[in-house]
Amino acid sequence: MTATRELGRSGLQVHPIAFGGNVFGWSADEKTTFALLDAFVDAGFNLVDTADAYSAWVPGNQGGESESLIGRWFARSGKRDKVVLATKVAKWSEQPGLSADNITAAVEGSLRRLQTDVIDLYQAHEDDESTPLETTLGAFARLIEQGKVRAIGASNYSAERLADALKISADYRLPRYETLQPEYNLYDRSGYEAGLEALVQREQLGVISYYSLASGFLSGKYRRSQDAARSPARGQAVVAKYLNPRGNRILGALDDIAGKHAATASQVALAWLIARASITAPIVSATSVEQLREILAAATLALSAQDIAELDEASA
Repeated sequence: MTATRELGRSGLQVHPIAFGGNVFGWSADEKTTFALLDAFVDAGFNLVDTADAYSAWVPGNQGGESESLIGRWFARSGKRDKVVLATKVAKWSEQPGLSADNITAAVEGSLRRLQTDVIDLYQAHEDDESTPLETTLGAFARLIEQGKVRAIGASNYSAERLADALKISADYRLPRYETLQPEYNLYDRSGYEAGLEALVQREQLGVISYYSLASGFLSGKYRRSQDAARSPARGQAVVAKYLNPRGNRILGALDDIAGKHAATASQVALAWLIARASITAPIVSATSVEQLREILAAATLALSAQDIAELDEASA
């Protein structure tokens, strides 16, 4: 099995792929969710990431469905102690923002749905500029003191705001964000690399990147405009954003390196992320156990320096 990596300076040790719970209660029903979580943990992985807002965008859902499914799986499987559990607050329309009152109320709902006494990593799902950073961090500090949360993280923060938050933590002696969850993959590089990457490396933050396969584009399943029909939910948006000369150049490099390693494009794209010094664990999602096992094999795919240089050049 792959070696573990620490999430920032939190003491939490994780294997280098995280499971994204956005599919639970959306494209994965209860039976599939339980099978996926069993397969993920039984393969030796441990970081499961969700949010209170998942999956409120699905017709008929309210939000909280993903957490509830994970909680039922904990109760049925007895595997809570095998999981580093990450969830988020701030983006759900039922409990928006990062005010102290909202964080205090939202954590109780998450704990109840997740059927657990403690959340290992509680993340601010997005920045809330209407609430002072010291207020938000103070509310998180109380949750840590109460034993309801072990560590905190930030998602979708700008480099400037993340730096401000870290300074406030130091100045006020408050717990600091130990992790960042940014959008980052072989195609979407500039947002993270421009300012955030140097900051997280300097401050020793863990990074759990989302959209690791660019909504499926880097798996190679969208190569022509008509391939959009393969995913009615988001195929058109993926094709519109990624199917262009640069996207095709990246797919070409993925195909080339996959061929050399008898691997898949998805495995190579994830191995590139795992090999990057600043990345702790890219987040992946899957809707079948077969798909999940293919993805998890990326953790043991060793790319050469030449492979990485070829991918860097194609995606520049």
